[in-house]
Amino acid sequence: MTPRPPSDDSPKKNGAKKSAAAKKTAVKKTAAKKAVVKKAVVKKVAAQKPAGSKTAKDSKDSKDSKVSAKGAGARIPEPRAAEPNVAEPAVADGAPVLAGLESGDRERLLSGTHHDPHGVLGAHPVPGGVAFRAFRPYALGVSVVTGDLRAELHDDGDGFFSGLVPLRAVPEAYRLLVAYEGTVQDTEDAYRFLPALGEFDLHLLGEGRHEELWRALGAEPMVHQGVTGTRFTVWAPNARGVRLAGTFNFWDGTGYPMRSLGSSGVWELFVPAIGEGELYKFEITRPDGSRTLRADPMARRTEVPPRTSSIVTESSHVWRDEEWMAARGARPVHEAPLSVYEVHLPSWRPGLTYRQLAEQLPAYVSDLGFTHVELMPVAEHPFGGSWGYQVTGFYAPTARLGTPDDFKHLVDALHRAGIGVLMDWVPAHFPRDEWALAEFDGRPLYEHADPQRAAHPDWGTLEFDYGRREVRNFLVANAVYWCEEFHIDGLRVDAVASMLYLDYSREPGQWTPNEHGGRENPDAVAFLQEMNATVYRRAPGVVTIAEESTAWDGVTRATHHTGPGGFGGLGFGLKWNMGWMHDSLSYVQHEPVHRKYHHNEMTFSMVYAYSENYVLPISHDEVVHGKRSLVSKMPGDWWQQRATTRAYLGFMWAHPGKQLLFMGQEFAQGAEWSEAHGPDWWLLDPAYPAEPDHRGVRDLVRDLNTVYRHEPALWQRDTDPAGFTWIAGDAADDNVLAFLRHDADGTPLLAVCHFSPVVRHDYRLGIPESVPAWHEVLNTDATRYGGSDVHNPHPVKPEPHPAHAHPTSLRLTLPPLATIWLRPA
Repeated sequence: MTPRPPSDDSPKKNGAKKSAAAKKTAVKKTAAKKAVVKKAVVKKVAAQKPAGSKTAKDSKDSKDSKVSAKGAGARIPEPRAAEPNVAEPAVADGAPVLAGLESGDRERLLSGTHHDPHGVLGAHPVPGGVAFRAFRPYALGVSVVTGDLRAELHDDGDGFFSGLVPLRAVPEAYRLLVAYEGTVQDTEDAYRFLPALGEFDLHLLGEGRHEELWRALGAEPMVHQGVTGTRFTVWAPNARGVRLAGTFNFWDGTGYPMRSLGSSGVWELFVPAIGEGELYKFEITRPDGSRTLRADPMARRTEVPPRTSSIVTESSHVWRDEEWMAARGARPVHEAPLSVYEVHLPSWRPGLTYRQLAEQLPAYVSDLGFTHVELMPVAEHPFGGSWGYQVTGFYAPTARLGTPDDFKHLVDALHRAGIGVLMDWVPAHFPRDEWALAEFDGRPLYEHADPQRAAHPDWGTLEFDYGRREVRNFLVANAVYWCEEFHIDGLRVDAVASMLYLDYSREPGQWTPNEHGGRENPDAVAFLQEMNATVYRRAPGVVTIAEESTAWDGVTRATHHTGPGGFGGLGFGLKWNMGWMHDSLSYVQHEPVHRKYHHNEMTFSMVYAYSENYVLPISHDEVVHGKRSLVSKMPGDWWQQRATTRAYLGFMWAHPGKQLLFMGQEFAQGAEWSEAHGPDWWLLDPAYPAEPDHRGVRDLVRDLNTVYRHEPALWQRDTDPAGFTWIAGDAADDNVLAFLRHDADGTPLLAVCHFSPVVRHDYRLGIPESVPAWHEVLNTDATRYGGSDVHNPHPVKPEPHPAHAHPTSLRLTLPPLATIWLRPA
């Protein structure tokens, strides 16, 4: 209660009576002036007060409503005995309540450099009660409501409001009524909440071992202390301050300062009533005092480029791929068929969303018999011309095609169609966009501090600092995130070579040797080993694939096995065989008459075929930028180009290793791929005169995949030298290659590749005598593929004529520019 002045009949001096009367008159005049200013605001506040609450004006039954918020003039009902938290109020003197407020707090909050706004704002016990402080720029008035108490806070200027309420303790819950021009906002106070990030999370973050980082950083909708809202967290250890800006505060982060969670470098703020669909960014005050507005590095959803805001999201997708997920790890990938269709989703059929793709892509891939699709990077990227390889949103599927749940729907549909999903992943570099990762908090953070180490020499981007544990954690957790949250079955890691070598694309003087004087990057090696070990431990059945173009030893060797170079294996499951791709394409681009001089280009791959676990890639990189499409690489007229393409595909599917073919090449598209318009689907229009030529190649790809799946000899021993035997590896003058593939039981399949445009009759090949007869199971010269239909129509029996170190041999008819497969009859 506010003490009343003594009554007129109290024993005192006349001077004291006159002084008290004058003071009383002055208080009445001041109150009258305040009433004029506050009249409009009080009406708005009263209109939105919580049901059942009472103001001093409403409490007519309370005879002695008193001033309860020191300096604020708010009135509350007389405290009852059942309200132990209400204390005797201090005398209201019209001054703002700044008890406990350190000098400079106000200035730091205004400038966005306060590390502990929760220590100033919110409710705090002070002598005489509880001090409530709010920072609400542009507000006309702020009132505190707790139970049936409402106290209007004093306007301290610059958006600050404060008041001393005579409570014995900070209430467990209270609300703020914030009056703006034309409206009153009834809201929880964001600064009354404890940190919504636990100590264990902070410990893991500090150690760089938080394998579910996306659950600790970024925007996480949740219920915290009984209140629904979103927790915002960001790692910015060099920031002087961080504020939150978004649609919910009209992109003015002034009133939303975040608190620093100590040495972790993490800033945190739980904002009540914020949820799905809200746009946001972090306003960071850099060490030099300047500010930068940044997208969330951990954002799980973004705006559609070129817009760059992050979006609060919460998944509601219900997975229906339980059968696929339970079975995908049943057989090691090295002992299973793996035939991959590589897809650039935005241009496969331009204009389709993730959900529309889910209606068409699974059916198309299933019809062609591929076991997997490989999606070129789907993580958010600002420039479409990068094809997704310059990522700014590592945790967000590109919004160009829909929401994260829409992407999950696509993966789900592919799984239910029996198709695995591989995804290109790009941890080698990131673009320099000023709203993204580059110098995120004012200093090098995700990139290396050494400018020479940071700048990627080829792409104008920045390389990650793999030696920093938080950066390593960001990337390792990202790999896990795609596998666990989106059910991705494999990660093809882009540009591994650029990570492994300090001198990659650098001239002498542009790089510094490692501590041992070598060119290897030990930090990148340690990162790749940790990533692979973590993914394989957490996501059984997932495969990681390295695009590594050098002879680095042990790319697919276990991380705990040390190789000749002193490094443990990198731990990948598979590696792209760039040498096979380069050599074989070089061979087929020669005119047939010259191929005998380059025969070793087709056989050399078998010298190192079992040094790693390989994928044979005819990828997007080979059909762009003047390299021409696959069919256009081939010499000769249109018939010869198609025939050589078919023969080459037959050789590729029979060669040890897994297969990958880029979209459009399955139907012999003549033009180079362009992300602007995608494959030339019109070539398959029945009204187009040459449609049978393109359909024939596509039919061959379908049959290659069908026979491949049903012939374990072609995939069961891909990594075992006992699964391959040369029959004729030196027939350079004939442009012939012949070899056997063997399954686990020893059952063989004979592949004969003929890269000459003539028919060879009675061509003799030595063969094991254990097989009584052979018959063709595939011939790329078949009429239905567009060929000349030269074939071996009947089972072929071995003859007792020695050849190629075998006591028996076959006499075959070799079609022109064709590959044939034969199996035991």
